[in-house]
Amino acid sequence: MAMFETDPVRPEAYREFERPLPEWFRGAALGIFVHWGPYSVPAWAEPTGELGAVPREQWYAHNPYAEWYANTIRIEGSPAHAHQQEVHGGAPYDDFLDQWKAEAFDADEVLAVVAATGAGYFIPTTKHHDGVTLWDAPGTDGRNTVARGPQQDLIGAFAEATRAAGLRFGVYYSGGLDWHFSDLPPIEHDGDPAPDDLAYAEYAHDHVIDLIDRYRPDILWGDIRWPDAGIAPGPKSLAHAFETFYARVPEGVVNDRWGESHWDFRTSEYVHGTAVEVGEAWENTRGIGLSFGHNRNETSEHLLSADEAVRLLVDVVSRGGNLLLNIGLEASGRIPELQRQTLEGLGEWNSRHGHAVFGARPEERLQASDDPWLRWTRTDDAVHAVIDQNGSVRLPDPDGLLDEQTARIGDTGVSAERVDGAILVDVADAATPVAISFRPLA
Repeated sequence: MAMFETDPVRPEAYREFERPLPEWFRGAALGIFVHWGPYSVPAWAEPTGELGAVPREQWYAHNPYAEWYANTIRIEGSPAHAHQQEVHGGAPYDDFLDQWKAEAFDADEVLAVVAATGAGYFIPTTKHHDGVTLWDAPGTDGRNTVARGPQQDLIGAFAEATRAAGLRFGVYYSGGLDWHFSDLPPIEHDGDPAPDDLAYAEYAHDHVIDLIDRYRPDILWGDIRWPDAGIAPGPKSLAHAFETFYARVPEGVVNDRWGESHWDFRTSEYVHGTAVEVGEAWENTRGIGLSFGHNRNETSEHLLSADEAVRLLVDVVSRGGNLLLNIGLEASGRIPELQRQTLEGLGEWNSRHGHAVFGARPEERLQASDDPWLRWTRTDDAVHAVIDQNGSVRLPDPDGLLDEQTARIGDTGVSAERVDGAILVDVADAATPVAISFRPLA
């Protein structure tokens, strides 16, 4: 599959979908992801570490992703299995669907927090690997949030609120896994079986077409892969779904997790798959914590602080990518307080310094640094140094690319002088991280 492969190859039948990456996506810098489902009721996982940092032989039985709960509780001997027995009496997973009421859900309130971050797009999960759909998807026989649990079209509510807030709307869909439809054993190792049959491929195809027809998403964000039986072109193939998507949404984009088919941009996840982070058509995604779904076990030590989120965003943009940062909503529909604090802090920083990230490109002629922490970006009329220090700051500029007399923080000029191939800037009173902008000489 293209997911995480360094040099994937498009099959001939999918080359017709190649196109330039739309500028709206390239310059968005930040998107907000939401994982929400029946797994938000138990909201339980071991906070073991980031994807890519936990040994693969330990990952599945000690999965930090709460949204994988339906799989992890079926692994004998796993802590999640023990937790399900002890706390929930070994109840069937679908009991959580009926217990999930979303009683405090207000899509406009969620999107107000999202929009305040400066994000350009918003993507909720429409069907995760547990197979529960957050709209009345065809063929689900009532196993969806309209018939059960919240008894709402949650995707419709998100779509309306997203566009009212002025953001682009995307949809996440798990094409590679559906533990309910396929009824396969739990995944315990990389390479364990996933649904590849024609029945599932056509079922998933009908879901994606329905999402396109109802909500006209700007982004199709697939996950894991696509069933092999649905790859070859045909009336219910992935190729047909892409044809439908681009006909309805000509400026739409798709990611690279649709099996061996097509993508407009590559994706990495936490610190896994980072080899794809090259050029200007990639996106790094992660939760504010170690999980995408809400996890009661996560504390502040597991979550990005606002400053850490700022540094991550700036780092990603300085290398040419977008950041897709995830919220794990509580079952009630509320944003967990610690996650809200991170989002609000990120938004506050972007309100002052967002000119250094939104619509920005890498400035590759100037050298980034981790000690002291320094990243460079460029917009049409300025070069921006984002630093995590104050006092007298030394910004290396050995080739004299910047006009030190134009140094400013926001609209306020700051004292700067050129000394020995560098610019010394006085930012003694600035809160960090801080973006210092210059007019370029070259």
